[in-house]
Amino acid sequence: MPAVTRRSVLLGAAAAAGLSAVGVATGIAAPRRVPVTREEHRVVVVGSGFGGGVTALRLAQAGVPVLVLERGLRWPTGPDAETFPHPTSPDKRIFWLGSAPTIPGIPNVPFERYTGLLERVPGNGMDIMCASGVGGGSLVYQGMTLQPEADVFNATFPQELDYARMDSVYYPRVAAMLRPRVAPDDVVNSKTYAAARIFARNAERAGYAVEKIPMPIDWDFARRELNGEMKPSYTNGDCALGVNNGGKHSVDVTYVAAAEATGRCTVATQHNVTDVVLAPDGRWQVHTDRIGTGGEVLEKKIITTRALVMAAGTANTTRLLMRAAAKGDIPDMPDDLGTNWGSNGDRIYTWTNFADDFGAPQGGPVIYGSKEWDDPATANTVIQASLPPTPNLRTTMLVGYGVSQGRGRFVYDSAKDDAVLQWPKDADKALSERIHTRISRIAGTFGVLLDTTAVAPSTWHPLGGASMGSVCDLAGRVLGQRGLYVLDGALMPGTAAACNPSMTIAAVAERALDELISEDVDTVF
Repeated sequence: MPAVTRRSVLLGAAAAAGLSAVGVATGIAAPRRVPVTREEHRVVVVGSGFGGGVTALRLAQAGVPVLVLERGLRWPTGPDAETFPHPTSPDKRIFWLGSAPTIPGIPNVPFERYTGLLERVPGNGMDIMCASGVGGGSLVYQGMTLQPEADVFNATFPQELDYARMDSVYYPRVAAMLRPRVAPDDVVNSKTYAAARIFARNAERAGYAVEKIPMPIDWDFARRELNGEMKPSYTNGDCALGVNNGGKHSVDVTYVAAAEATGRCTVATQHNVTDVVLAPDGRWQVHTDRIGTGGEVLEKKIITTRALVMAAGTANTTRLLMRAAAKGDIPDMPDDLGTNWGSNGDRIYTWTNFADDFGAPQGGPVIYGSKEWDDPATANTVIQASLPPTPNLRTTMLVGYGVSQGRGRFVYDSAKDDAVLQWPKDADKALSERIHTRISRIAGTFGVLLDTTAVAPSTWHPLGGASMGSVCDLAGRVLGQRGLYVLDGALMPGTAAACNPSMTIAAVAERALDELISEDVDTVF
């Protein structure tokens, strides 16, 4: 285990005395004193999603002790568990400390502050949906585990990544951990998967190729639900906010669990990083609040390390680094920090069908998709996803994404002490129109579509902000900053080659860790 130096320090006596005096004068109780502590660790990883999980496991396997800081909770599941909230009966577990995301089909109701699953990060022109909790976005993502083809990958990513090696080594390594499988026919042909079958039929009638999408799921759990051995979770679409029954190979039960099993990885939950600083001695200081489930600060920590890996997700990694650069906490950051941000071309539609009855409830999470990848410049993917269990509204959900050309940037706002996304209007217009055309043809004459992304512009697949080639090298090293790394969606070039980004983020991190273990372990840290 890492050697840890720890000393508790109470907040300044003079300040504390002053606060107490105010309390006596006004009759208001003095604020509780919050202890400040210090720790030292060899490697600190901020975030426990795909990039953080890969980093923690591979370093721990290489004998390097790792501390992972996760702002959210653990969400353990099991047959018939009630760990995750239900989309049709939302509660405080959905939202991160008062953030109220706009989620199609879920009422926007204020709840008490809680360290919940989802945070809406507002931007100018586009909002970003972020996850929290051990496992990061893998807790709530639908799970499309897609690998791009060579031509689309090479048109999007730097050639130096070497697609042939990614294809032969790193994508298979991720697949071995996540164990993606397509849905078996007996599940697909069951009553509650009518919407998936109608989508596949309509797409083929419209002239589009259709295939099953690999998902990181043990489909025997769906079979057991159909057999009445567990209450429904997959088979009624009640899995948009996490799968209570288990069987989903999310990062917390794959990469993170394997890292912890080495005995060289510690995951500190409810540790919310507020600032990162380059110390005078060249090491990194991570200022962290240990918080309660209501967001109250229980302890302030200053954690020092020689290697700091930012894997807090595209938005939060970028915002933390931009704040540090703007305030002089990290001097000489690359000029392109905050740029090359993209939405992966996300579009989410509801499809109401007057020709066929989708039925209710609808099985999920995803069965079929249609890839249009012949032209790398316009490559896109359309999939059908189930709605949460509701009365029969003859409606389901269609999702599209693709190779996007539109790019936004984060701009530091000193009044807010935060970096805010600036997204140009109609930045992805050409891709959006192509996806709309495809979805309209699939829906057919008797289909009614609602583009929810046009109504409330947002993305669940944010990418870029600290991109490879301009802010970082291909292994995630921040240019000019020894011992500082970015290994999450912020490293991507604004798009994930017409795929859900998760598998590529993990594969790029796997490649990076091979290089960092070979070159940086025992030299940089």
